[in-house]
Amino acid sequence: MKKLQIILTLFVLIFIAGCSDESNDVNVDSISEPTNVSALMKITQDNTGKVTFIPRGEGATVYEIYYGDSSLQPGYAYPGESLSHNYSEGVYQVKIAATTINGKRTEVIQTLTVSFLAPTNLDVTISPSVGDNMSINVQASADLETFFQVYFGEDPNQVPVDFMEDEVISHTYASTGTYIVKVVALSGGMATTEYTETITISNPILLPVDFESATINYAFANFGGANTSVVANPSINSGNGSNKVAKLTKNNGSEVWAGSFFELGVPIDFSTMQKIKIKTWSPQAGITVKMKLENLANSNINTEVDVTNTVANNWEELTFDFSGINNANAYQRIVIFFNFGTAGAGQDYYFDDVQLTSGVPTVSLPVNFESTTLNYSFTDFGGNVASVENNPQQNGINTSAKVGKIIKGNGALTYAGSILGLGSSINFSSMQKIKMKVWSPQAGIIVKLKLENQTNAALNAEVDATTTVANAWQELNFDFTGVNNANNLQNVIVFFDFGAAGNGSTYYFDDIIQSN
Repeated sequence: MKKLQIILTLFVLIFIAGCSDESNDVNVDSISEPTNVSALMKITQDNTGKVTFIPRGEGATVYEIYYGDSSLQPGYAYPGESLSHNYSEGVYQVKIAATTINGKRTEVIQTLTVSFLAPTNLDVTISPSVGDNMSINVQASADLETFFQVYFGEDPNQVPVDFMEDEVISHTYASTGTYIVKVVALSGGMATTEYTETITISNPILLPVDFESATINYAFANFGGANTSVVANPSINSGNGSNKVAKLTKNNGSEVWAGSFFELGVPIDFSTMQKIKIKTWSPQAGITVKMKLENLANSNINTEVDVTNTVANNWEELTFDFSGINNANAYQRIVIFFNFGTAGAGQDYYFDDVQLTSGVPTVSLPVNFESTTLNYSFTDFGGNVASVENNPQQNGINTSAKVGKIIKGNGALTYAGSILGLGSSINFSSMQKIKMKVWSPQAGIIVKLKLENQTNAALNAEVDATTTVANAWQELNFDFTGVNNANNLQNVIVFFDFGAAGNGSTYYFDDIIQSN
């Protein structure tokens, strides 16, 4: 009876979808076959051989389970449903068939082992997630097992996560620390086999440092009467759009050499770049800002550079030139001094975005096209021509003097775009969305933002947004949540009216900014 009900429901869905297709609402033929089809197979530990199937996949309307034993009829389930079947001991090839509303079908075969003995040869692999210090991946295999359960050791009341052999289970920890991960292999009997491993979750400070992470412990050591902590940016609209920055207070009567330091998780690699730049904010201009680098094991192994700031009550980027530094000295401690040589009088100083640089000014986010020293060099393709021009529409949400301009020439390819290369990779550790102001003569066009690795274009991510107004500035948001920070995305590629050939239209864009 249930089989008939599911078939009838599928027929009705196909009929409705077909009607929608005729009214141009839905193109049923464009629906592709189901993907990522599998089934979680759980067995009761009571020697009955009862196995519960939970089919999984994307795009499926109905699942069929062919049990792989002498049963003549398959079982049927809707997405989210489960079904059960009893087995004798043995190894079975279970077929999971997933079907879409337009009848497209995907089939996979999974091996099911039904045993009433305890699993043997349990092999567990626990590995860190690439580019994410707070996450781990867990895999397991065993003989005589039906499925596995994993406990991550973070919550004593945690409900275990069920998974199959060769499946990868990921978990993100809320805080650093030491945890005991337990993996249990289960069969049809009461006896189980367990594996435990103690892991340490650490999130070290690494260059570049932007103080935005909620999981990194930015632990400062202070001396001479100075005190440093991470605070909200008090001057977010004056050259530094970061939300969080470091604040160094040189208290009344503090020593002329008062300062603070923080330690990196690994020594600084000076093999290719030997300068460090930071953004600073000071209530006075003309003061000495000193940066000192030290070896962790021996502070007598050190080097330091002084720079004089030039502006007051505004953010300014300072560059400390360590050219010729001995990279073998393993410098891992960064010491910051403000107004070096003068006793403290209670002033507050701020710093942010500590990173290696070649010393040549480079374009980095946020991009506003206002600098007179940066080279906003575009690489165009497909018939695009990009440049930096005066803002032709200084009104609404964008009164900037300079903006980016793109002309999508007559006959330009549907994928014509322009590349702006950044001087360093975008850091997505704390903010994974990008917003951009655009001006278009048309509403309803696709604006695509694509990010690429500069040496390997196969490492990329792209997001589409659609304009909703014409002949006016609007802000579009591009959500790159889940982007792999380890891919070092450094090229920003902008496409206007993506998917349509060029007709000579002119578009403008500005204020490319990371955001939450």
